[in-house]
Amino acid sequence: MANAQSHTIASTDNLPDAPDITFAEQDQTGTAQSQQPPASTEGKQTKRILGIIPNFRSVSANEKLPPQSMKDKFITSTQDSFDYSAFIFAGILAGISQAEDSYPEFDQGAAGYGRYYWHTFADQAVENYNVEFIFPTVLKQDSRYYTLGHGGLIKRSAYSFSRVLITRTDAGNETFNASEIVGAGAASGISSLYYPAQERTWTKVGQHWLTNVGLDGLTFIFKEFWPDINDAVFHQKQ
Repeated sequence: MANAQSHTIASTDNLPDAPDITFAEQDQTGTAQSQQPPASTEGKQTKRILGIIPNFRSVSANEKLPPQSMKDKFITSTQDSFDYSAFIFAGILAGISQAEDSYPEFDQGAAGYGRYYWHTFADQAVENYNVEFIFPTVLKQDSRYYTLGHGGLIKRSAYSFSRVLITRTDAGNETFNASEIVGAGAASGISSLYYPAQERTWTKVGQHWLTNVGLDGLTFIFKEFWPDINDAVFHQKQ
């Protein structure tokens, strides 16, 4: 009797403290089934949009990341400036500008297109480095886009466009987005230096500045809703 009781105690001692938690349920064939819920894809960003457009600075909803270092800011601004897609988009924008004869001084033809192209490419790079690297480093601001990922269309659209005015510090607090506003203005001023003298007016610089800020705001809106589009159309396969 004592041996049977001792055997029972020893068997009991081998049981886990919470068998209902640690034991996986088994199906009819005896195969263990995991009870972990599937990971949520709400607000989940991808490194590229449509497999082409760089999306390196977008942070998925509710994702916690360490502060950006100066090196991080330099790398992301360089990626945005010299990614293969940057050359493609510069070519498209240069073609549109030439078709509209935006700068008559550049003339038409292949030589004219070349002038439109390098000016457009330089404009992109100058703004990227000012808005994403130089001013965020000096002002200790975070140049990344933090996805809201929940709420209605109006709420999320307003939130995303407001990021041109509101950003985070490296410490994680909200602050005025001087990196975007002042950085884009500085980039517009620098860009005017390599345009023809007739284009170096305050009006032209101001128009360029507002255009850059407006386009960045629209880009933020697209980034906000990209996870929804990707989930619905591509089922997060990217």
